[in-house]
Amino acid sequence: MGIKGLAKLLSQAAPDCIREHDIKNYNGRKIAIDASMFLYQFLVAVRSDGPGGSLTNSSGEVTSHLIGMFYRTIRMRENGIKPVYVFDGKPPKMKGDELKKRKEAREKAKEQMEEAKKEDNVAKIVQMERRLTKVTPEHVAQTKRLLILMGIPVLTATCEAEATCAELNKKNLVYGVATEDMDTLCFGAPRLLRGLHYSASRKQPVREFNFEKMLEGLELSYDEFVDLCILCKCDYTKSIRGVGPKGALKGIREHKSIENFIKSLSEKYTVPDDFNYVGARDMFHNADVSDVSGVTLKWDKPDEEGLIQYLCTESEFSIDRVKKGIERLNKARKLGSQARLDSFFKVAPRAKKKKPQLKGKKGKAGKGTKRKQKTTAKKGKRQKKF
Repeated sequence: MGIKGLAKLLSQAAPDCIREHDIKNYNGRKIAIDASMFLYQFLVAVRSDGPGGSLTNSSGEVTSHLIGMFYRTIRMRENGIKPVYVFDGKPPKMKGDELKKRKEAREKAKEQMEEAKKEDNVAKIVQMERRLTKVTPEHVAQTKRLLILMGIPVLTATCEAEATCAELNKKNLVYGVATEDMDTLCFGAPRLLRGLHYSASRKQPVREFNFEKMLEGLELSYDEFVDLCILCKCDYTKSIRGVGPKGALKGIREHKSIENFIKSLSEKYTVPDDFNYVGARDMFHNADVSDVSGVTLKWDKPDEEGLIQYLCTESEFSIDRVKKGIERLNKARKLGSQARLDSFFKVAPRAKKKKPQLKGKKGKAGKGTKRKQKTTAKKGKRQKKF
């Protein structure tokens, strides 16, 4: 879920931290990607017509995630991007309440599904199917196999993927982190990229959030920013009802911490007994992340025979389409190997030009005025001559 309302708050309170770019702007960039989010999107969006519309092979195994990841990765490679997919490890204990809510929501969706089937309500059935969609360990294992065959680096985080993505970014192993979860900024990722998953037909830009400019625009320290996000509502604890993003920002700016902010609240606000902001704060400050110090990222040549075996023989995709995809991938690999110009040159800040100062009427005329007077005098002489 991320941080509730944070993206909108930043667009209002710290707009200078957000820049919009075309995907081509990231040519030659190494990008860490929260793989689970991509997988969920494919399982929901890549479907055949009608109820039970997930793409499957003849054995009934879902293949939506495979075809989606195959073509999206090719598109990124064709734009010169070097993706690094990071998968979730074990879920943190602090996220128990959030996972419990999601389980309850799925149980409710099952009940509504049964009612929709009795009423033969096709639209409702499709809606409930999407709510019941879940990324399974099988989906993850299948996707990892696909990516390795494509020559793309794959990592499995010790805990949450976005925390390890942020660690890769902080260690300068990647340019930025691609995810829709805004809590990646709470883990200190220098750059967050949203919208990298958009299809070319949507013609939507990638929104890049700069961590340092964000803190500067919000007028907060990192510790204060984490407290702001906890008050907005994160995955690790409940929130204070009635305190929204704007109120949270105003409160943290004034009181500097959640403890002091709570003391200032009037009787109309009720702080939940299980508002474990201390534990949530620790989850962000001392996140369980993978040790990336010895990580070597390498984009290999795709295994053509392996891909055809997996996607065509086992998953039953069109061999012609898969072969064309492999050709595109091989061609795109050359683009990603080209270094960016800014890796060779450092861009110096542009010097500000000093504006010429003109003196008052009583003072002497500037150089520009004298030049103008001489030009006028020369014109006068020419006119007398002819």
